[in-house]
Amino acid sequence: MTSEALGADAVDVAIAQGVDFDGTPIPPARLELYQTVMALEANRQRSGVTTTMRSRIVRIGAKHLPLETLNEKLAAADFAPLKPKEIAFYYGEK
Repeated sequence: MTSEALGADAVDVAIAQGVDFDGTPIPPARLELYQTVMALEANRQRSGVTTTMRSRIVRIGAKHLPLETLNEKLAAADFAPLKPKEIAFYYGEK
C-alpha cells in the first residue's frame, strides 16, 4: 500500500476518481448508491458536535483499541463510557 492509499481522505479521493486503490474501476451502480446514501446523510439533522465526536471515536476507536483502553480514553476525555449495546456490537463475538 502506498502513502496515497492511507487514511479516510485517500478513500474519498479514490471514490471521486471512481477507481479503487488497485486501479480497478468502481462499478457505476456502487458509485451511484454511495453518492445517494452520502447525500441522505449530508441532509440529516445532527444532534450536536460532541455527540458526533463520541460516535466517531467509538466507531473508529473500536477497530484499533481494546475495549478497556477505549473506555479509559473516553472517561479521560469526559465522554460517557461505552454502552452495553456498543460493547455488544463492536466487541461481541464475530
